Amino acid sequence: MHIYPVILSGGSGTRLWPMSRETFPKQFLPLLGGRSPFQATLGRLNGFDGLQSPLIVTNEEHRFLVLDQLKAAGVTPRSLYLEPFGRNTAPAAAVAAISLISDDPDAIMLVLPADHDIPDEADFRHAVMAGAAAAQAQQLVVFGVEARWPETGYGYIERGEPLAPHADCYRVASFVEKPEIEIARRFLASGRHYWNSGIFLFSAARFISELRRLQPDVEALCQDAAGKLAEDHGCCRIDTAAFSQCRSISIDYAVLEHTDTAAVVPCTFRWSDIGCWNAVWDRADKDAQSNVMDGDVHASGVSNSFIHSTHRMVVAIGIDNAIIVETPDALLVAGRDHSQQVREAVKQLQLQGRPECRFHRTVHRPWGSYEDVNAGERFRVKRITVNPGAKLSLQLHHHRAEHWVVVSGTARVTRGEEVMLLSENQSTYIPLGVRHRLENPGKIPLQIIEIQSGAYLAEDDIVRIEDAYHRV
Repeated sequence: MHIYPVILSGGSGTRLWPMSRETFPKQFLPLLGGRSPFQATLGRLNGFDGLQSPLIVTNEEHRFLVLDQLKAAGVTPRSLYLEPFGRNTAPAAAVAAISLISDDPDAIMLVLPADHDIPDEADFRHAVMAGAAAAQAQQLVVFGVEARWPETGYGYIERGEPLAPHADCYRVASFVEKPEIEIARRFLASGRHYWNSGIFLFSAARFISELRRLQPDVEALCQDAAGKLAEDHGCCRIDTAAFSQCRSISIDYAVLEHTDTAAVVPCTFRWSDIGCWNAVWDRADKDAQSNVMDGDVHASGVSNSFIHSTHRMVVAIGIDNAIIVETPDALLVAGRDHSQQVREAVKQLQLQGRPECRFHRTVHRPWGSYEDVNAGERFRVKRITVNPGAKLSLQLHHHRAEHWVVVSGTARVTRGEEVMLLSENQSTYIPLGVRHRLENPGKIPLQIIEIQSGAYLAEDDIVRIEDAYHRV
């Protein structure tokens, strides 16, 4: 039996705004002792006998974030699938399953969200092995986590009869999605209800068979998309036309809630989907006043609170049960008991077209990063950092000119047919419409200040002519 981890990494994590944003969502943030949830998910795969290299499904916008974090974790994936846009977990898992079946018809998939926290990795591995025989016997296994409080933000699984001869496995009696508080309290007291972890273990072929029976339109479109995968420098791009027609639907709604082969493995390990700031507070180490504080924070008379500063000093006086998250361009202040409502606030900001929902002031690129420093009518100022040995694309702009000033390091600049080296305090001017490229030939990060001027200064005014990262 071969078990193939399939890590689904396409979420946007809006409830952890303003740290989590569309272009840099929560699964890639260093929330877990300096590791991201994505890296922690990779780490908990260590120690399994016979576990294969992971398959990763992510949004194409997060491609380079995933590659950077895989490299930092020392993991080489079996495949990296790039979704043109999110369609929830069932289509993502189906494309991976269809591809697996062509190589290994008996493949068992361990489907893992990339944004969960499971500190008890040994207990997690034990639970997976407890469900492996049932999965090999064509059961669709879901892992149910012991409920620790009457949570209304999670789905619940009701345990049915024991699933003989598979020890520690039970038939699923029912699924309930995000119950009201009184119902959640009854579930907690019953001893038969578990939080739905969203982690699954099943035969790839059986999952596709049930998807075909229960959601034939979804299965057909996923077959089409998987048949048109385009290889792109070590990644597999999922066909946009087929995927765009596919309904957005979860594994639970598509299959698990309707099949008669659903089984649950009850688990006692600590688990969190890190779904809100209160969950981050709950997981973190706290001081004597039950506070979690990070960054330049000064507090007096503060208790039971989470305060995070990334850019400025934060002073808090005489508050209890609060969430304060400061970033360079946004500040969140909320009661801990209301942290689930951050998602609704972000939806309202999205309707207003606020860029703070999508971008951080610092934007990461495969060659380094840039930070917006200031902007106004017909001008924009950036601080650009280029990693050693990295280079931007050879490009031009139709609507803006640029001035570059080297702050530190050495820059190799291509401007038209001219190539020059610039060192600290030297500068150059890139006229509108001229082909240009910025490179760092040195061994330390290159930092420059870029001053843009023109009638249109958005990021889509980039015509790439040549690119080391295959973005042309």
